[in-house]
Amino acid sequence: MSRPVSRVLTLLELLQSGGVRTVAELADRLGVGERTVRRYVDHLVDLDVPVESVRGRYGGYRLAPGHRMPPLMLTDDEALAVLLGLVAGRRTGITAAAGTAGETAAAKVRRVLPERLRDRLDAVLDSLTFTTAPTGSAAPDAAVLLPVADAVRHHRPLAIRYTGGSGAGSGSGSGSGRSGSGERTVYPYGLVAHAGRWYVTGRDLSVGADRTFRLDRIHGARVLPGTFEPPPGPGPAERVLTALATAPYRHEVTVRVRGTAEEIRARLPRSVAVVAAADDDGDGGEGGEGGGWCRVEIRAERLDWLPGLLASLDRPFVVERPDELRGLVADLAGRLMDAARGTAPPRD
Repeated sequence: MSRPVSRVLTLLELLQSGGVRTVAELADRLGVGERTVRRYVDHLVDLDVPVESVRGRYGGYRLAPGHRMPPLMLTDDEALAVLLGLVAGRRTGITAAAGTAGETAAAKVRRVLPERLRDRLDAVLDSLTFTTAPTGSAAPDAAVLLPVADAVRHHRPLAIRYTGGSGAGSGSGSGSGRSGSGERTVYPYGLVAHAGRWYVTGRDLSVGADRTFRLDRIHGARVLPGTFEPPPGPGPAERVLTALATAPYRHEVTVRVRGTAEEIRARLPRSVAVVAAADDDGDGGEGGEGGGWCRVEIRAERLDWLPGLLASLDRPFVVERPDELRGLVADLAGRLMDAARGTAPPRD
């Protein structure tokens, strides 16, 4: 590649990094005079690259917003980061795009890369193996995600049409449920991506309570006039995790566990359980053999997985409710004792 052409492409790469670049700065980076910089800019304009001239004391050149992406200039590390990000986004369900948008975006990036770099990146992607199965993606449509994000950022009310998991127009989280469908107004506090799903948490004005909504169940969203002031207190992530842990399920489980809240939360994430110091903790300790106790609350559709979870805590615990869970814990304890003694389990 001849040096003038190479410098024109370097100029494009500098402009693609964003912001306004002064003529003096570009001349210094390219190792040419300011008149040559202006000539290189004319070359880019002739190639339909939308370069704007910015006047004033701090003027210079920048790429015009709102145009189609010009020829892409990426270093090896940048290209690898983009393609791996697209692959990881599809695997985890975090990619907020419906259908095959992730694949088509990756294909467009690959098409504008040099053949040498494209072949090396293909070698990485073809040889890459994941240890976890792909997450069942519930990514929202861009037509929903973008207005929700705009409302969150600018603290504006949001009108949404929502369908709950049971088919009714209700959301999860604190506050009572609401039957029926239709449009509601929400003060959105924040967006949260968790376990392959996107959530928005905020104040649902139709019920006067904080709620959490899955974005893939929102069928329409539009920003409304006006503003609101987000309340103090927990951040959006903590609100969503608490809402998931306290959502209505078939069983409401309460267990007292010896240890500090921090020690127990290390094994029980906020999306699974609500952990708090027990009100009747008389030991006054800090956990361990002679320490205090915490009350753990879990909502679950089934109880069969809880005995193993509680055993994995490796701490003394007392089941307060339900009675059925005590029987399941005793059954697991019996099976573990049989296994320790080498006793064969009874045949069915």
